[in-house]
Amino acid sequence: MASSQQSASRPLVTEKADAIPWTTISVVLTALFMAVLDSFIVVVADPSIAADLHASDSDVQWVLAGYQLSYAVFIITATRLADLYGRKRIFLLGVALFTLSSVACALAPNAGSLIAARVLQGLGAALMVPQVFAYVTVLVPAAKRHSVYGVLGIVMGMATIGGQIVGGLLIGANLFDSGWRMVFWVNAPIGIAMFLLAVRYVPETGSAADRRLDVPGVLVLSAALFLLVLPLIQGQEAGWPGWVWGCFAGSAVAFGLFVAIERGLERRGGDPLVPLTLFGQRSFALGIILVLTLYALIYSYYLALSVTLQQGLNMSALGAGLVYAPAATAFFVFSMVASRTIPKYGRRVLEVGVIIMASGYLATGLLLVSGPRITPLLVIPTLVLQSVGGGLVITPALNTVLSRVAPESAGVASGVLSTAQQCGGALGVAVIGAVFFSSFHPTAVGRIAAAGHAFAIASFGTLVIAVIAGIVVFLLPKRPAAQG
Repeated sequence: MASSQQSASRPLVTEKADAIPWTTISVVLTALFMAVLDSFIVVVADPSIAADLHASDSDVQWVLAGYQLSYAVFIITATRLADLYGRKRIFLLGVALFTLSSVACALAPNAGSLIAARVLQGLGAALMVPQVFAYVTVLVPAAKRHSVYGVLGIVMGMATIGGQIVGGLLIGANLFDSGWRMVFWVNAPIGIAMFLLAVRYVPETGSAADRRLDVPGVLVLSAALFLLVLPLIQGQEAGWPGWVWGCFAGSAVAFGLFVAIERGLERRGGDPLVPLTLFGQRSFALGIILVLTLYALIYSYYLALSVTLQQGLNMSALGAGLVYAPAATAFFVFSMVASRTIPKYGRRVLEVGVIIMASGYLATGLLLVSGPRITPLLVIPTLVLQSVGGGLVITPALNTVLSRVAPESAGVASGVLSTAQQCGGALGVAVIGAVFFSSFHPTAVGRIAAAGHAFAIASFGTLVIAVIAGIVVFLLPKRPAAQG
């Protein structure tokens, strides 16, 4: 295996050795965009899905949760499979599974089959996404990596914000009388094109070492993540019963056992699933915490806003999606600014960004509690302010995590990063979702007033998470990793 992996690890691209292989990067970034988009595009489709499939609130919740759960649980295992069998092979498998399961979602005759297809779709995303980060680390020269991470951050941010816009446009267009199903059908032609382009332009890379699959580590880590993410997703709707806290306790025990297994493997000279020495790097350890907090506030805030617009203000999916358009534009512009200024100003860019972002959440909360009735025009300016800050901090945060990681550890580091994004999203939705829905009582004070009050409380809750992110930013190394 070692010799074959060594030959496979040579990039099959024609660009110069010191150039960015944009053809390859563009293909894998498309996969990243689709995977992130499908975490959010379904949010605006929930009311249509519930009406068409006669789905219960729990069913609709699982349409979202099934994707997130399988995505989060299998990411790190997917990175090791890529190390063993080659990144291209696993990436193509992920693209194929993601595309086929999207078709299954679009054809789903009932809620149960839709949920099952979403679980498979999440597994496809888990196979694709870590390979994207690994390809950037392995194929892009260190001196130019910050530029690609800037583009990568833009892609993820635009998919996050754009999910609401794209979902609204597709449902509003109602092509072929397909309704909500078009949010899944759209993945089919893109997925086919992506697969064919990947066959041609994405090189095979993998570890040059003879590696083995840490089966005990895979099983214990998967159990730990499942016991963590499941109650985060379902706890609020279930009313935080005893089984939720039992899952959290079981997760803590499983994580402790996982650490013991990995340490034992390292002492014996084995090949652990996650080398714990990675967390000895200050930039990596703090960067993972930063990514976790950032995605906690992004996922939760946009979910609360979507509910506010559709259930509170009774807006259509298209109307709700268009509210995000100015914020998406601001995020794109300032992500570009961040990618150009980080090499010169380092951590200062993130500091400015997190302060502006937190100010946006504070401004939203203060504005709504001061008395005005909530309207789209009232929240759009503060959404733009949040996105200005988000563009400056979210984009370079990814480079912060991976900039000092050795190429041979790129796969597992990328898996940990992707897991942090998903777990952060689930944590944020659980915490801010509980805050929002416990404050949303439309029968008592009227639908619009209740939505405004709940969204104000959610904004203050998100502000707390943004402050935590800010503290982490100020603890990061002041300068980016040495380039060259």
